[in-house]
Amino acid sequence: MSPKNKKKLEEIRIKLDKLDNRLLALIKYRTSLVKEVLKLKEFKKEIVDQKRINFILNKIRGKSKRLKIDPKITNRIWKNMIWSFIDYERRNFKKK
Repeated sequence: MSPKNKKKLEEIRIKLDKLDNRLLALIKYRTSLVKEVLKLKEFKKEIVDQKRINFILNKIRGKSKRLKIDPKITNRIWKNMIWSFIDYERRNFKKK
């Protein structure tokens, strides 16, 4: 790799690191919203709402296509995020 390309790569990586910090802040905020949702659920079986999951994934797929983002990338990210928060809810559910 040429010195010019190494410098450009480093500049891009700095931007990616800054973006990661912004994403972490958004994940923290999303976690606080999930905590609020969890307080409203009375039964553990309410944690997984397949209809809602399908709705979200379809909405993200459509928005991804409109924004010219590869829908396979966003689908995988959202599925992982949804199931990670489902796991979080299961671990933190305090009722019956």
